[in-house]
Amino acid sequence: MEMINVQQAEDIILSQYQDYGKESIAYQLALGRVLAEDILADRDLPPFDRPTVDGIAIDFTAYEEGLRSFNIKAIQSAGEASVPINSQTECIEIMTGAALDNTLNAVIRYEDMTIENGIAHLNIEIKKGQNIHLKGKDKSAGEVLVKANLVITPAIIGIAASVGKTSLWVKKLPKIAVISTGDEMISPELAPTAYQLRRSNGITIQSVLEKYKIAADLLHLNDNYNEIKNELIRCIAQYDVLLMSGGVSMGKFDYLPQVCEEVGIEKLFHKIKQRPGKPFWFGKSRNQKLAFAFPGNPVSVFMCLHRYFIPWLEKSLGIPQSSPLYAILGNDIEFPFSLQYFAQVKLQINEQGQLIANIVDTNGSGDFSHLAETDAFMELPLEQNTFRKGEVYKVWRYSFLNL
Repeated sequence: MEMINVQQAEDIILSQYQDYGKESIAYQLALGRVLAEDILADRDLPPFDRPTVDGIAIDFTAYEEGLRSFNIKAIQSAGEASVPINSQTECIEIMTGAALDNTLNAVIRYEDMTIENGIAHLNIEIKKGQNIHLKGKDKSAGEVLVKANLVITPAIIGIAASVGKTSLWVKKLPKIAVISTGDEMISPELAPTAYQLRRSNGITIQSVLEKYKIAADLLHLNDNYNEIKNELIRCIAQYDVLLMSGGVSMGKFDYLPQVCEEVGIEKLFHKIKQRPGKPFWFGKSRNQKLAFAFPGNPVSVFMCLHRYFIPWLEKSLGIPQSSPLYAILGNDIEFPFSLQYFAQVKLQINEQGQLIANIVDTNGSGDFSHLAETDAFMELPLEQNTFRKGEVYKVWRYSFLNL
């Protein structure tokens, strides 16, 4: 199979999206999960006519007939049963959010009256219905308050609580194993020799998945054919998705592509016309388990994860696909290779409200230090080698903290 382009790779991956079903969980645990049901109003909102200010409530008919002073019959606070008036000469002193009785239809602020000896005197002209939030004005009972397929935010949890939804149906998450490979890679807790590196790809992938409330399992395999084979047989049976890094290039010990196919994971593609991340391998098993095998360089892993895996995950979870994000190139760049280049960029919004992407010079896909100071990859078209300041291209964000 010949090397494919970025769009072809995206199409193949997104065609393999899967629905993992739904489950019911306590609303306190739902932050960051994907809602799998509409949240409905369990009653009219607001559930009663209520004042929007502190003051007095009157029958407007009395005002129309010339009355400007009213005897205070009672004081009513929020949460109490509504108090009616028995005569148009009466009013109720009432607090914001209290339940307004149907004998009352206008509310006057304390600032617009004087109260002496239990009698309220109006100082302004008023209108019928003023300062009242009418029953059902926001939503009627049974109306949709929150639509399904949204990522659950603190606001959505607050709405759920307000209608008594203490359990929420959410999308089930795929079970994921994150597998790094390589004899030269050691645990971050250890001191490396002059020829070793500390492992970082696995924890990076695991950390990105935490945003989606996925607790992925972390494994590391040495470059041993039988060890890799045995672990892949176990993992492809136990997990829905394998996210692997390393072992997919052309080296003598890059066993992953061969082992994957030997254990029944069919190759859907291997190698994309892109930099970084050219050797990316993708396949699926007979029982629809998926394997994303990224190159081992940290920047390649980071780019492939955000450019391919995250869109697949969001589609599988039913999250509506957001419109592509575009930015204006802030500086010139040359890329003299017949590959689609994903450049690390720092984003900023200028005084005209435009999103500007400034290219940050790096030393290739092994130079991961700049990921901390940048915000996104800018996807530069395959057909060009020269890109000029002011041109507009798509960006894939991985940082949301700096804007």
